[in-house]
Amino acid sequence: MMRSVFLRNAKNYLMTGMMLAATLAVLIPLGLIFFHIMKMGMSSVNLDFFTQIPKPTGETGGGMANGMLGSLLMIGMASLIGLPVGIFGAIYLAEFGGSKVSTAIRFSADVLSGTPSIITGMVAYTLLVVPMKGFSALAGSVALAMIMIPIVLRTTEEQLKLVPGSLREASLALGVPMWRTTLRVTLRSALSGVMTGVLLAIARVAGETAPLLFTALGNQFWGKDLTQPMAALPLQIFSFAIAPYEDWHRLAWAGALVLVVVMFGLSLTARYFGRTRTGE
Repeated sequence: MMRSVFLRNAKNYLMTGMMLAATLAVLIPLGLIFFHIMKMGMSSVNLDFFTQIPKPTGETGGGMANGMLGSLLMIGMASLIGLPVGIFGAIYLAEFGGSKVSTAIRFSADVLSGTPSIITGMVAYTLLVVPMKGFSALAGSVALAMIMIPIVLRTTEEQLKLVPGSLREASLALGVPMWRTTLRVTLRSALSGVMTGVLLAIARVAGETAPLLFTALGNQFWGKDLTQPMAALPLQIFSFAIAPYEDWHRLAWAGALVLVVVMFGLSLTARYFGRTRTGE
């Protein structure tokens, strides 16, 4: 009896130690990366960084305001394209998910979500950049939307499936049409979970660089025309990091810090909505 208790306790301590070691193996590199980005980028984060565009080669100072504006515009346009497709596609799968078409849609979404983003950029380049005979923010937005759609679709579908069927049945029993029941009852009940998927999708595309290299290309000046090349924060970080100028390296570290903080904030917000949905 005592030997059995000892073995159970030993196994318990062993597994607890292994889980703790696995947790530290994840947290320590993450903490080191964040600390290094803070150390290298904090000194260059100032008012000029958020209000000015990059200075010409050889001049010190400047900022990445045009890149942040470009990222906001392209992410906003990608959201206008990708979120309705993902959400309404998820509604179709949740309400009529037993057909072969639904199975094909789920499989395609899973494949698309696992496709490297650089391939998405190449597809957008072929479909938009080549026919338009020029790089553009619109092509970049479409590439980002293609990344967002499967994330939003699969996340929203799973959240809609968690809505009790009794809510749908009660609404239909009162004579409410199916489409209104879906939008007013089912979707509203899963709204916090849907917001989690939306924020995770935005956080995913906010740091994408590869698809924008094939589509938006980048711009050193202010850009508001979606049919022209446009700056984006990840693109500027990439360009400045490989440049031979020390001042540009400092701006790249500052841009990386801002991008990490934004993505961290989006992830925390998504976590908040997720906790609200589960009642934690």
